Amino acid sequence: MARRSPGLEAEILTLFPRMCEGYLAESILGKAREAGLVDVRVQDIRAHAPGRHKVCDDAPYGGGAGMVMKPEPLTDAIEAARARLPGARVLLTSPRGRRLDQPLARDLAAQGRVIVVCGRYEGVDERVMQVVDMEVSLGDFILTGGELAALCIVDAAARLVPGVLGNEASAGAESFEGERGLLEHPHYTRPPDFRGMKVPEILLSGDHRRIERWRRRESLRATREKRPDLFERFEPTQEDLRLIEAGDDEL
Repeated sequence: MARRSPGLEAEILTLFPRMCEGYLAESILGKAREAGLVDVRVQDIRAHAPGRHKVCDDAPYGGGAGMVMKPEPLTDAIEAARARLPGARVLLTSPRGRRLDQPLARDLAAQGRVIVVCGRYEGVDERVMQVVDMEVSLGDFILTGGELAALCIVDAAARLVPGVLGNEASAGAESFEGERGLLEHPHYTRPPDFRGMKVPEILLSGDHRRIERWRRRESLRATREKRPDLFERFEPTQEDLRLIEAGDDEL
């Protein structure tokens, strides 16, 4: 049987490839790569730097603390990646970028090809932006480098490729997904009683209609309490509003 083409092709460009390889080799992503569902490769930016020491950074013009990633090796690395993945969108991890969210992950998964450039030091030479399509951030905080952000981007997109999660319903039931845009409901597994804390009786009842209503109620409550910003954007139905206030015996 012919091996099918991967649903997602991605390259991560970094100065520290080993920081990425371990994560990509394990768990769901590792299995997806082995199965050919996704093709994620890590490329060393230093391979495009001249000289014996493969220098990829230098002091900033105008003075100041820290170093800046040089434009020559980084631009060459991006152009080489574009040649390997024609049509791929090039993302640069950067604190000034668009925040990573589920809609962006869906867009990347649908496009099927992405190149993620890991920022480092004080940033990259601004001239590199001529070959970058979008800057992406994980949030309003600073990391040592962009490798963690790059892995988050690839992981979020890869999970949406058919077959990667095994159960096709899993992705649609997660937080931020589907028409709900809500957080997930609480989850429980064995044992039914742990240190006096018991699994809600409804989940043990076998009554699937009540279970679904309980999950909906808990999802609504969790979003309202933990992420009021999400809940404000959500448009609850009259039934949702009733569910939020309902007790277990009313489900």
